[in-house]
Amino acid sequence: MAAHLKKRVYEEFSKVVQIPHEEAPAKKLRLSKPSKSAALHIDLCKATNSTDALQYLLHFARKPVETESVEGVVRILLEHYYKETDNSVRLKIASLLGLLSKTQGFSPDCIVDDAINTLGNEKSHQVLAQLMDTLLVIGTQLPESPAVRQRLIEVACKHLSDTYFGVRNKCLQLLGCLGMVDTPLTKDNEGLVRDVQSIISDYFGDQDPRVRTAALKAMLQLHERGMKIHEIIYDQACRLLSDDYEQVRSAAVQMVWVLSHLYPESIVPIPSSNEEIRLVDDAFGKISHMVSDGSWMVRVQAAKTLGSMLQVSPQFLEQTLDKKLMSDLRRKRTAHERAKELFTSGEFSSGRKWADDAPKEKLDTNTVNLIASGACGAFVHGLEDEMFEVRIAAVEALCQLARSSASFAEKCLDFLVDMFNDEIEEVRLQSIHVLREISTHITLREDQLDTVLAVLEDSSRDIREALHELICYTNVSTKECVQLALLELLKNLNKYPTDRNSVWKCLKFMGSRHPTLVLPLVPELLSTHPYFDTPEPDMDDPAYIAVLVLVFNAAKSCPTMPALFSDHTFRHYSYLRDSLSHLLPGNGLDLVDSRCGLGSVESAQLFLQQSLNRVSTIQNLEAPGAQDLLDFTIRDLRRLGELQTELAGAADFCATYLRCQLLLMKALQDKLWNMAVPLCLKQNVTATAAAQQILEETYKLEFLYSGLDSRQVATIHHVRLQAKALQLILTARTRQGLDSLISSCEKFLQDIESFQRLFLTELPHLQDSFVDKLLELMPRLSSCKPVELVKILQTTLRQSGLLQLRLPEQTMSINSRTMRIHRATATIIEPTGESDNPLRFTTGLVVALDIDATLEHVQDPQNNVKVQVLYPDGQSHVIHPKPGDFRKPGPDRHRLITQVYLSHTAWTEPSQIEVRLLLAYSSSSTSLSSPSKLGWSDSIDSLPTPETAVEGTIPFSKPVKVYIMPKPARR
Repeated sequence: MAAHLKKRVYEEFSKVVQIPHEEAPAKKLRLSKPSKSAALHIDLCKATNSTDALQYLLHFARKPVETESVEGVVRILLEHYYKETDNSVRLKIASLLGLLSKTQGFSPDCIVDDAINTLGNEKSHQVLAQLMDTLLVIGTQLPESPAVRQRLIEVACKHLSDTYFGVRNKCLQLLGCLGMVDTPLTKDNEGLVRDVQSIISDYFGDQDPRVRTAALKAMLQLHERGMKIHEIIYDQACRLLSDDYEQVRSAAVQMVWVLSHLYPESIVPIPSSNEEIRLVDDAFGKISHMVSDGSWMVRVQAAKTLGSMLQVSPQFLEQTLDKKLMSDLRRKRTAHERAKELFTSGEFSSGRKWADDAPKEKLDTNTVNLIASGACGAFVHGLEDEMFEVRIAAVEALCQLARSSASFAEKCLDFLVDMFNDEIEEVRLQSIHVLREISTHITLREDQLDTVLAVLEDSSRDIREALHELICYTNVSTKECVQLALLELLKNLNKYPTDRNSVWKCLKFMGSRHPTLVLPLVPELLSTHPYFDTPEPDMDDPAYIAVLVLVFNAAKSCPTMPALFSDHTFRHYSYLRDSLSHLLPGNGLDLVDSRCGLGSVESAQLFLQQSLNRVSTIQNLEAPGAQDLLDFTIRDLRRLGELQTELAGAADFCATYLRCQLLLMKALQDKLWNMAVPLCLKQNVTATAAAQQILEETYKLEFLYSGLDSRQVATIHHVRLQAKALQLILTARTRQGLDSLISSCEKFLQDIESFQRLFLTELPHLQDSFVDKLLELMPRLSSCKPVELVKILQTTLRQSGLLQLRLPEQTMSINSRTMRIHRATATIIEPTGESDNPLRFTTGLVVALDIDATLEHVQDPQNNVKVQVLYPDGQSHVIHPKPGDFRKPGPDRHRLITQVYLSHTAWTEPSQIEVRLLLAYSSSSTSLSSPSKLGWSDSIDSLPTPETAVEGTIPFSKPVKVYIMPKPARR
């Protein structure tokens, strides 16, 4: 027994306790960068001559400098500046001082005194000019320091008397960028206080043209900074319009234009006469005279400037279209003045003819004209200029003026139509676009239409399609014009079959705009006879389809036209209604749209708003009833978008948003969350797929629709945040990995902070929402464990209700058509996908596939639109078209005409590939925390970390299938 107890004692005290080994903490190394100022000082001390010093400075300029090292580097540079005798080295040092002053985070007020002191002993004019440029940089970096600004202005005034033009230029530039109108600067010899404008205007007459140009630009800089220029400057600017140097004349044109907008109603006298006219009219006449300047660059600027002078009197405006001086712009003497002159002449009459001795009035064009004779016919001169840049500028100016004046638009119509025959394609294309913009003010005569339609023979596809767009929105005067247009368009269709869709669309709009003119042409167009049956035309003929499109669209507004149709014409309408529905009216031939379009849009808008208001009541319904209500509302909104095209974007946007809410509601149903995870694996997979689908839909809502305001974008991000919370909860329920859960929780917290930073102004509109509750719990979420955070998210997400969608106010307005919500769409015209003949090519080589597509409401298509080719074996190629492949035929419309190169291995039989268009997006485009340029500093520790960018693509066109057949290479 004793032995047994002894054994137990030994057993109890012989336990081995293993103490865990604690690892020693790793030592942290602090990396210190070598001082840039010390390295620069060593390099400059090693320099034996000025060439070596200049090389060291050039090498130093290529390296970044930290913010904390800038001041030390500046001191080293200034110290070497005083020692250096070579002008080129001092010039480089002065340049480096200006560059260092732009370093982010560095305040250059500590080097102002040293920079100013360097001016005192400097003898080189080039170095002085560079030092003045450095002072200008320092002044712009310190906008909130009036004392430094005033001191720099005084330094600039002091050096304005320098003999070198470069110094005077920099001084004037400094006065323009830093000077204040209401601050007195200096006193002249008579003891009068002068302001910055009077000082700058003194140099309008400088002997150097570069200084005169700098003075004008400095005055314009004052205007750009919001300071009102004195009216007295106008006479000096007008005198500079006749300067010998084109840079001075160009700046003077800009100066006169600015003053005409500041003082349009001021009265100015006409030289050598007692007449007075408005300042804007006088300025218009003087700038019109500059359209005949000797320099083509001045002519371009003068022509562009005329287009923005919308306050000019109509008689001055119309004088630009006639080279002869109109009588309205010639000063006439009254009858009393003429009688007085006759009485004082003292001559006697023979009596044979009444008043035969009256002296004839002598007209001096320099004294009696209200506008200079050289300014007459300014646009005529511009449109006939030898430089095509001037002609384009004149055409654009005519467009701007004609849009604001219907009478002027009618008078300039002949001149614009004549430009259709210009030898330069760019000029012809711009003329067509201009006539399209003023089409609401004009009606084409038959001779004008003949000139316009002659352009359809042009070999350029862009020219022809632009002309089709013009004819769509142009009014013609007679039925002969309609017949002439139809014949020329059919010739175009026969010569260029690829223009088929564009010609059909053109005739659609022409028929709807001229129903009364098409009516007498119907028997001839359809080849009908009142007594005899005529043969039925071939429906495969594109020309016959074009005629039907014209007639059917005219019949929509003409109730007597269907009586002239034969039986087969109605059958053809039914056929086209199914195959080419976008080209035909939607109400049928027997229904005339007697309702006002405005009223139908208003009723559709009211229905849209009522649908959204009805959805807001689902908080009071049970889950099955709420889901049914969302289903019915989504169905109604999609149908509304199909019926009312003007509200299609808004209706589809609302339906997609409610679809996201419906998916979220189904994923949060009680059955999923009241059961153990192993018992609801199928429901878990469904909820995971729903969360992913919600994320994809939110990216479509944000990037596929335009016209959204910040409140709608905040609502989209709110739904996206709910989907991410659902993903995090499902991840925690299915995975056991603690590291992945921690990283997911940290990323979600960053998403909440990013939402708060991006939409701080919209948070008051998101009260009692999911994100509002999370922001209240943010201190707790930041400190709790991942499991507890997931529980809080699950409770908050299930308790959060539907956030009601508010449409922009512009969407509910009839007049604000440009601000509606629009969906980006794309229609592939070519290839059509109807051909059964495969596109054959040899394996290993490529074949070009022509792509022709129309893009609607796409933002920045050059960067965001891509072409995807999907092969039968699952391979997918994404091609980014060149920027030159995009055209812009109209507002919010683009045309993509490009080629896609296909290649593949050998196939045994033909097969189909799919071609579609993708819209690329990146979530970083909405981030406000993108780092800006760092300049000399390579440190980004102080900048906030931007949100991780999510990039993807959205298909926004229907896929087109094309047969191809790669053949094996012959041996």
